[in-house]
Amino acid sequence: MTDAMALAAAITAGQTTASDVMEASLAACRTQADLGAVVYLDEDMARAGAKAADTLPYDQRGPFHGVPFLVKDLGGFAKGLPAAAGSAAIQAQGRKPDRDSHLLQYLRHTGLIPFGLTATPPFGLSLTCEPDGMPAARNPWNPALTPGGSSGGAAAAVAAGIVAIAHATDAAGSIRVPAACCGLTGLKPSRGAVPGGPDFANHLMGIASELVLARSVRDVGAAFGAVVQPMAPVRLPERPRIAVALPDRCGADQCKAAKGAADALRDAGCEVHDIRAPDRLGAEAHAIAQTILAVSLAEWLTALRISDGQVPPLAAAMAAEGRATPATELFAASRQLARLTNRSRKLFKSADAVLMPVLSSVPPVVGTLDLSGSSPDDHMAQLEAFAPNAALANVAGLPALALPFGMANRLPLGVQLTGPPGADLSLLKLGALIEARAPAISFPSPIAGLPS
Repeated sequence: MTDAMALAAAITAGQTTASDVMEASLAACRTQADLGAVVYLDEDMARAGAKAADTLPYDQRGPFHGVPFLVKDLGGFAKGLPAAAGSAAIQAQGRKPDRDSHLLQYLRHTGLIPFGLTATPPFGLSLTCEPDGMPAARNPWNPALTPGGSSGGAAAAVAAGIVAIAHATDAAGSIRVPAACCGLTGLKPSRGAVPGGPDFANHLMGIASELVLARSVRDVGAAFGAVVQPMAPVRLPERPRIAVALPDRCGADQCKAAKGAADALRDAGCEVHDIRAPDRLGAEAHAIAQTILAVSLAEWLTALRISDGQVPPLAAAMAAEGRATPATELFAASRQLARLTNRSRKLFKSADAVLMPVLSSVPPVVGTLDLSGSSPDDHMAQLEAFAPNAALANVAGLPALALPFGMANRLPLGVQLTGPPGADLSLLKLGALIEARAPAISFPSPIAGLPS
């Protein structure tokens, strides 16, 4: 298997060194700069981290020993990397963290070496990836198309082989959408499963989660195992029950991929049946997420003393919407969130996991969903149409695993498994069953530094 763990194994076996692998990643950053995946690079940090990895005793090496790692420009921060959330205004303030977030501390202990930041749309407000004042991130499979968002830079970097694994966050599909756009695997963890400290800045009333994007289920599983917080796991029965839900607005290729993944699970011994897509719950979750994102952005800009004139028009309109939201309406949204979380459990009365497409169509052309508009409602409706019911897992606190299944028109297709809270490990097991039976995907570029 060609993934981050294979790269770490090659380093430990002496087939290559962490320093050589890092040089290959740095070279890939330069040769594939047109993808716009990487927005900040610290070559001194990269080389120092790799040199330290090469001298680390074997008994202290983790599953990702010596593997280069890029951090998303939004969410959990890494020491010395000045995350700006895709915003030129935040970037101008020159903030550089002097410590790791708890998530990055755990990930470093696995042997990953952070050395740069990946692109994200301003404030994570899109499912495409056009940072403010910087080139748009592009899809390695077809550079005219988006790699998704908001973790689009991370997805582009992994699909292009710049790194084998990268940090990602998900508040309304931002791990799963780029995974589907770029043929990757990504888990949006259960609410509370992954550390958000020490400042909990990406909390968003519980709808946001963080982890990684990678080329394999085992990489995602190893990352999750390294950071997961104590919680009661949900275990699979001997014959797992899988419910297949196909929203009407999903295209034929997307539905075909989901049906193919269902057949793979059936072949693996699972019981598979069809259900109606949870579109009503999805629409309700989407509306709740929009309220939370608007209010959060308004508070964020105020805290950083950034004016509406310093951000893209759509972000300014969203912040204005947030400032105009009464406290009573926000409280009602929090109550609605709790009720929806409880109601979502009905999805799993007759199923251990729900299988759905991630996207309704192929990734759109770069710039299609940028922040140049002025209507939050129109923008958010476009996002929901592109990624049907994506916000449901966020608002209900459910784990959701995206992974590839086949291709169409020279682009990868993505499916997702959603489970009840605490079913993260169960979804990873089901994902491994799908992965083992899925059509092979040949990525546009090999992983930088991985011996052939």
